[in-house]
Parts: sequence; C-alpha cells; structure tokens
Amino acid sequence: MSGLGFRYLEIFNLALLAKQAWRMLIRPESLCFQVLKSVYFQCSDILNASVGSNPSKTWRAICDGIEVMNQGLIKRIGDGKTTQIWGCNWIPRTGMFRTLFSKKPNPPTLVSDLIDHTSMTWKTEIVRNFFNHMDCEAILQIPLSLSIQNDCWAWHYERSGLFTVRSASRMMIEVKKSREDYFEGQTSCSDVEKRQREWK
Repeated sequence: MSGLGFRYLEIFNLALLAKQAWRMLIRPESLCFQVLKSVYFQCSDILNASVGSNPSKTWRAICDGIEVMNQGLIKRIGDGKTTQIWGCNWIPRTGMFRTLFSKKPNPPTLVSDLIDHTSMTWKTEIVRNFFNHMDCEAILQIPLSLSIQNDCWAWHYERSGLFTVRSASRMMIEVKKSREDYFEGQTSCSDVEKRQREWK
C-alpha cells in the first residue's frame, strides 16, 4: 500500500484482481484457468468472457480484474499472424491502442498482411494507402524482429511488458483524476513531472 494511501484502497484491490486475470491470460494451462473456463467461458476467450447469469463471487471479481486489464493490454507484434488489425489493441501509444478507420474499402485484416516477411519490414506503401496519418506513423514506428517470433500479449504501462499492480494502480488513478478534472470543469493536467511528484 506504500504510496497509494487509504483513499485508493478500492483501486489497489482492482489492480490485484487484474493481476489474477493477467496470470490466467498468460498461463492458460493452469488449473485455475481450466476450471473457470469449463464453467464460465467455454465458447469464448478470457478477454471476451462475460459475467454470466449466476456467477460466483470469485468469477465476478475476476471479471472486474479483466475489465481493468483490458485498459492496458496490448499485442506485441512478432510475425503478425495472430493479430487482427481492426478491433485489437496493438499500437503502442497513449490513449488509443487500436486503428481508427480504413481510408479505402477492403482493407487487410491481419497485421501479417502489412509485413514483408523476407526483410521483416513494414510494407510502407500498403500502410500509407489504408491508414490515416496518425495510425500510419504509429504503425511504422513499431519495431519488427528479424527472428521468427509469435505475437504475444503485453502490459503497455511497463517497458518489460509484464503486468504490475503498481503500474495498473497508477493507470487507474490517472483515469480517475482525468475524469474528476473533466466533470469539475478543470483543465486536464498534462505536466508529466507534476503527476510523478504527486505519485511520489
């Protein structure tokens, strides 16, 4: 609880629940995952699982954690073969992790369609043809590995890509403050150093 204070106890608890959801996401072979999947989301993946009509307290709590986790979850691109361009978080930037819209009809559907797999570079012409300027620049800045790697889930708010309760708590506090500023008619604080001092 160091640094959070009693005021943010609920946020801290949600971050702990998100940690449990993260463990289930990256360890689908675990007994906990297998039991909950067999009961609550047999025909879905954990990210799209619903609470259901008669959930246990445990499952309801984990669903709260999944909701928090989804706010910072992002796909790190390897070969791009398992990442949908539209409707999936995969662009590492502040605020919007998804592409906004296609400039042309019949756009590609998988990120792998945007990659030249011989040189492991982005197909710049295709990217510029289908995406708006903001999306285009963000996509072309994503580094690609020369070695063959699968796409994997990562936590956007840690450089390592691994979920931490601390960074999830920070994220939720930032969102909370931004909403409070908005509803109180205040200008949202954009001073990163000031926010860091407040956190400390």
